[in-house]
Amino acid sequence: MAYTAIDNPELYFQTVLYTGTGSSNAVTFDGDEDMAPDMVWLKNRNSTQNHFLTNSVTANEFIIVNLSNAADTNAGYTQTYDSDGFTLQSSAIAMNTDTNTYVAWCWKESATSGFDIVSYTGNGTTQDISHSLSAKPDFMILRLRSGSGGWLVYHSSLGATKAIYLNETGAVGTNSSGFNDTEPTSSVFSLGNGAYANTSDGTQIAYCFAEKQGYSKFGSYTGNGDDDGTFCFTGFRPARVMLKSTAAATNWQIMDNKRNTFNPVDLNLKADANAADEDFDIIDMLSNGFKLRYSSDANVSGNTIIYMAFAEAPFVNSNGVPCNAR
Repeated sequence: MAYTAIDNPELYFQTVLYTGTGSSNAVTFDGDEDMAPDMVWLKNRNSTQNHFLTNSVTANEFIIVNLSNAADTNAGYTQTYDSDGFTLQSSAIAMNTDTNTYVAWCWKESATSGFDIVSYTGNGTTQDISHSLSAKPDFMILRLRSGSGGWLVYHSSLGATKAIYLNETGAVGTNSSGFNDTEPTSSVFSLGNGAYANTSDGTQIAYCFAEKQGYSKFGSYTGNGDDDGTFCFTGFRPARVMLKSTAAATNWQIMDNKRNTFNPVDLNLKADANAADEDFDIIDMLSNGFKLRYSSDANVSGNTIIYMAFAEAPFVNSNGVPCNAR
C-alpha cells in the first residue's frame, strides 16, 4: 500500500522565521533538508505590513498579496534564491526592517510535489494555458502582473463555475469569466474573458497545485460552531494550513508549525490583511490532519470552509513507519 508520494516534505516546502537586519540578510532554512525555493511568500509578524510574494520565474518582481496593486520590480527584494534559502538586500524595507520578526513560506517547483509556476499573456477572450503538473490542478492562484487586479482562486471543492479572491474577505461567487466554466485537465487550465486572469496583452502569473498523497491536501469541511470543532483528515502532520469560509466577510487564515510549535495553534496571519500576528486558539495540528478549536469565522455552524494544507511529515511514510503527533 502506498501511503505517501513524498517521504521528505522539506524537499518541497519549508517555513522559516527570521529577523530583519536592514542590510544584506541571508535567510537559511532550519530543516533537515536543503531546498532551493521557487516561490517565497513573506509577512512581517510584529507590525502592520503587507504580504509579499515573489518567485524565481519573475525574479526580483513582487506582488502584494493583500492588495490589488500591480507587480513591482525591485532589485533589492531578493539578491539570490539560494541552495537552502534566499537572500534579502538592505533596500527590501518592508521585508527586512531591522529587528522586526518575519515568517516566510517557501515552495519548490516540481511535478513530484504538484507545484508549477506558469507565466503567460492574456488575450481578453478565452484561452487554454498549458501547465507542467501532469495532473489536474486542485488549487490555483492567478494574478495580473502588469496592472492592478484581484487574486483569482480556483479550488477543486468549488469547481470551475465559481471563484473566490485571495485578497478579499468576500463570499464565493458564480463566475464564468474566470475559468470559462471548464475544469482544468492534466495539461491545461481554461480562462474566460475575466480581466483579473486574462487581460488582453496583460502579463499574468499562475501558481498551480495538484494534490499529492501524504504531502498536500485541498479540501473542504462544514463548520459546527463549536470549540470542539470539525476534524479534517489530511494524511499528514501539517506544516501550513490556510482556511477560508465561503461565506462573506471572513478572512483567509494562515497557521504554520514554526510560529506554533505546540497545540493549540494560536498564532494567525490573514492573507487578505496587513495585520500582525493575532493570538487566539484556532486549530490543533495532529499526526494525520487538523482539528478546529475555534467556534466562529473558519468554523461557523453550517458554513462550508475550504482549506489548503502542506505537510511536515506524512502520517505513514513509504516504509510503513508512522509519524508522531506534536
